[in-house]
Amino acid sequence: MKLIVAASGASGVNLGIRTLKLLPKDIDKHFIMTKNSEIVLDKEMNITCHENEDISAGIASGSFGTDAMIIAPCSMNTLAKIACGISDNLVTRCASVMIKEQKKLILAPREMPFSAIALENMQKLAMLGVIIAPPVMAYYSEQQTLEEMENFIIGKWFDLLGIENNLYKRWE
Repeated sequence: MKLIVAASGASGVNLGIRTLKLLPKDIDKHFIMTKNSEIVLDKEMNITCHENEDISAGIASGSFGTDAMIIAPCSMNTLAKIACGISDNLVTRCASVMIKEQKKLILAPREMPFSAIALENMQKLAMLGVIIAPPVMAYYSEQQTLEEMENFIIGKWFDLLGIENNLYKRWE
């Protein structure tokens, strides 16, 4: 599987990083960060890190063959650009390609409360097949720590991507 993980906006960027760290080694991982993320990643994470301004990167093309993309966290700015078809950076270009190629695109908007404009953009994207999966907790898995809470959220995203995992206690 070829998977793009992107992080836009600074708040909650740790979820995107942890998502990368928890992915199985056999997945071809590509990572994009917006400048607002302000985090530097080393090659030791076994990923290819792309500059958000490099719209000519291979992953910007439908012929690259990406299977899925998740933007975690997804800022309201990035979500709005995707909803309006604006592809002015690598994150939004890759998202446009996912929609065009009818590939799995998961957006994890991290804001509360959602404005009517944000909800309208999410509804528009959901009608196109984009999965809107904000980092929302459930309490049945009895998380006790922040790491367990993050594992629950990431595990749910992995479920959406078809990636087997044991990151959280499932409903019994």
